[in-house]
Amino acid sequence: MQAYLDHAATTPLRPEALAAMLPYLTEHFGNPSGSHAVARRARTAVDEARDEVAACLGCEPGEVVFTAGGTESDNLAVLGAHAAGRGTVVCSAVEHHAVRNACAALGGTVVSVRPSGVVDLEALAGVLGPDVGLVSVMLVNNEVGTVQPVRDVAAMVHQRAPGALVHTDAVAAVGWLDVAEAAADADLVSVSAHKFGGPKGMGALVVRGGASLGPVLHGGAQERGRRPGTHDVAGIVGMAAALRAATDGRVDAVPRVAVLRDRLADGLRATVDGIGETAVHAGVGGVADRVAKVAASCHLCVAGVDQEELLVLLDDAGVGASAGAACASGAVEPSHVLLAMGLTVAEARTAVRFSLGPTTTAGEIDHVLGVMPKIVERLRA
Repeated sequence: MQAYLDHAATTPLRPEALAAMLPYLTEHFGNPSGSHAVARRARTAVDEARDEVAACLGCEPGEVVFTAGGTESDNLAVLGAHAAGRGTVVCSAVEHHAVRNACAALGGTVVSVRPSGVVDLEALAGVLGPDVGLVSVMLVNNEVGTVQPVRDVAAMVHQRAPGALVHTDAVAAVGWLDVAEAAADADLVSVSAHKFGGPKGMGALVVRGGASLGPVLHGGAQERGRRPGTHDVAGIVGMAAALRAATDGRVDAVPRVAVLRDRLADGLRATVDGIGETAVHAGVGGVADRVAKVAASCHLCVAGVDQEELLVLLDDAGVGASAGAACASGAVEPSHVLLAMGLTVAEARTAVRFSLGPTTTAGEIDHVLGVMPKIVERLRA
């Protein structure tokens, strides 16, 4: 039995995306920047995909900038704002490395989070002023699944630093939240296709209201000069098809996956001593309250167990899961997200992330519930 519970890392390609891509991987190979019939066919496909992406993300088609993925979208937002002559960059302490490292490269300011992983709004208020040019707070944390109050962040920024842009990395949110609504007040919104059933190497940045961004890459005039380079037509149409499928399927996927996630988390807590669930607090009657997390996220700390050893044995048992970010040497480093939330290095090294998706089955959950107690017992012994 195989149980793939690492959807936060990447997702299987949706059949809708594959069907949309195939014609543009074969007979319709034109460069959409050309003027002849073959090129015009490709251009029409890009335009129609742009309309679809805009409809799903709640923006105008002209506000969609196609990129090579979430990392480029984040970098274009952060570095592009700075290149346009804007002021200091601010981000939360739990941002993805694509934002965090870009912010650090510009000498930006990092704002703390509360133990729940939610950005500390008081701390954010303390750093806002006329010198701030961009504030980046992700919509959903990719490690622990915490939903951030992006609309509150945007309201505060626009009041206290009216010249600043608000960026949100919504890569982990698509499929679980209505991004069009949740990120409606953000000036810049990043998404990545392979996180919601689209192809790898494809993403988009929403740039609302003609916000000025300097290009990170230099070349042609594609994407209104914001992102030069020949369009990946197959990737673009595949992303649009996957985004539409994820958006339309959210109403059914969220409650179904939430039940499976709760069954996994509650089952492991009931059968394995010393498990702590991250970013969750006790609700009525001691039942875990996971309302602040997206339905797909099950993040645990397993006392007395090293995460690397745990992941190896889970893999041997047919379970795909993950932990913190990996450095170039392949060794798992303590998660900067967990450290920012107040966990110690030792505690962070016991973390395991199970992330579910629309294709997750009850059988996969049963398999994890069956093998995990034995693995933990073996490691502790």
